[in-house]
Amino acid sequence: MNLTDITAHWVALHETLGLGGAVRDEAHYHQLMEVAESLMDDAPALDAGPLGGLAALLAERIHAYEARVHPWPDSSTPASRLVFLMEQHGLRQCDLPEVGVQSVVSEVLTGKRQLNLRQVQALALRFGVPMEALAA
Repeated sequence: MNLTDITAHWVALHETLGLGGAVRDEAHYHQLMEVAESLMDDAPALDAGPLGGLAALLAERIHAYEARVHPWPDSSTPASRLVFLMEQHGLRQCDLPEVGVQSVVSEVLTGKRQLNLRQVQALALRFGVPMEALAA
């Protein structure tokens, strides 16, 4: 594949998703969130496949928009933010396979354990929040 081919693919991706620049507005934000959620449905392939780069780029764009338009309160902890997200989505501890088994989720929620990078990335994509919201 040469530069012309790569450029054509990038232009097509940008025209479809607007990834060449910042998130423009709430509608664009929701569009990118839908794409990120679809990618998360195939989460095992993200770690090993080329779609991981696309997921990372989506996460960066989403994060920048949220930091600008929907900032998190400074006083909360990653664990309390995860509890909030679980409540907002009607989830229980057993509904978070990104974190691990229920005992691990419980330790995270009580602050006895920190989320690792893989868990933070997966949860950030799942919930469409900045990675920093879930990292210590």
